[in-house]
Amino acid sequence: MERINAGAVSDLPFCSAVKANGFVFVSGQASVDSETGAIINGSFEEEMRRSIANLKAVLEASGSSLDQVINIKSYVQNQDDIKQYNEIYREYFSVAQPSRSTIINCLGTMLLFELDCIALYED
Repeated sequence: MERINAGAVSDLPFCSAVKANGFVFVSGQASVDSETGAIINGSFEEEMRRSIANLKAVLEASGSSLDQVINIKSYVQNQDDIKQYNEIYREYFSVAQPSRSTIINCLGTMLLFELDCIALYED
């Protein structure tokens, strides 16, 4: 097992990802500055795209990629953003669509979107 600390920094008690037995388990990625870990608020689209960019950085540091994602859990604060969520999601996961769960109204007041994933990696 290997712990990966890449992408956005955090002072919270977790690592960015864990690699084990061919899988990468990525912790929740949100709209945060990759240097400071500070939350960057914006429109739903801005927050979702920044979250996916952070996810991509962690995956690449782990020897994986968005194309290797097999499962995603997404957290969407507002039901009204679901249509846009699905449109943006298709841009990133159109060919190799992973299994997915979407949880709504669960993020409190600080974020509009967050996601985590499980991906494959090759040594």
